[in-house]
Amino acid sequence: MDATSAKLSGWRDKALYTPGPLTTSLTVKQAMQRDLGSRDTTFIALVQEIREQLLEIGEVAGKGYETIIVQGSGTFGIEAVLGSVTPPDGHWLVIVNGSYGRRIVDINRVLGIQTTALEFPENEKPSVAEVAAALDKDPTITHVAIIHCETTTGIINPVEEVGALVRQAKKIYFVDAMSSFGAVTVKPAEWGIDYLVSSANKCIEGVPGFSFALARREALLATRGFARSLSLDLLAQFEGLAANGQFRFTPPTHALLAFSRALHELREEGGVRGRGARYKRNYEVVAAGMREQGFEEYLRREDQGYIINSYLYPDHPNFDFETFYKILNEKGFVIYPGKLSAADCFRIGNIGRLFEADMRGLLGAIRETLAEMKISLTAG
Repeated sequence: MDATSAKLSGWRDKALYTPGPLTTSLTVKQAMQRDLGSRDTTFIALVQEIREQLLEIGEVAGKGYETIIVQGSGTFGIEAVLGSVTPPDGHWLVIVNGSYGRRIVDINRVLGIQTTALEFPENEKPSVAEVAAALDKDPTITHVAIIHCETTTGIINPVEEVGALVRQAKKIYFVDAMSSFGAVTVKPAEWGIDYLVSSANKCIEGVPGFSFALARREALLATRGFARSLSLDLLAQFEGLAANGQFRFTPPTHALLAFSRALHELREEGGVRGRGARYKRNYEVVAAGMREQGFEEYLRREDQGYIINSYLYPDHPNFDFETFYKILNEKGFVIYPGKLSAADCFRIGNIGRLFEADMRGLLGAIRETLAEMKISLTAG
């Protein structure tokens, strides 16, 4: 056995406390050990099953919605919606309280789409009253976008309340549910959501390779001729899948096989409610343990979701995040840097194939790391 083979034979995954890619189950990994042709009848049936199951998870089966799978990361799915459903004179109101809201603004800027950014502090929920005022002020606005779980901090935004305003104003409503779909309740039909996007490697615990949109069929069919891209044309992608079950361009076959298995495991766990309960318990364990060690959360507790949480860098002369991250990584625990513009933070994700024991393991590794860095954040 050569050195590389020997290293791989003893290789073990590190636990990923990140917003994605995530720690996945062995069975999800094993599901990829199969080759299927993109026009294979077995694969076409698998894709159809996935599309139907996603409608069920979103509670929109039989309610006039369609699932469109888009090759690429979650951002590809976001750009597919923005670039496909906006008419030439379209005008977006984008509600921003973090980097992923800003990303929507950036995509629209590159695409040449008129956009108004309604900005709020990263540690505050958007004001529903200010959203209402913005809609009243500018009748040229045609579309509204918001992030459900703003992964910058972990805050959960008022998607349902904003949806009521958007419906009343008769605008098109788009929700980025990248980090929430599958573990946090979201009801597109009831909340007036026309387009919702998430990706394979988040709360459903698949592997990277594609994103997906739940689209209200009537709204989608009205977008013919709007697309600003060939490969990211949402309507064309839907029509291809609807016609013969096939993708227009090479599909991520292995990622879809893994996702099918991940959907099975989601059902076994009790669906959105069951998975959300595990993630919430993960959050509660970590949050309590981090407070006990002297760390301070960036968000107010009443605004904090259970998907991912942000912690301020401790005010200690020995603390250096790169060193902290490296030592934890060497111990087999991978956390995530912060993405804030207003404060120095790092993030801990509670999602993926992680359980209470994994969260307690992370807390123990953090305690050891602080000791190695000669940092004490508690009195006594």
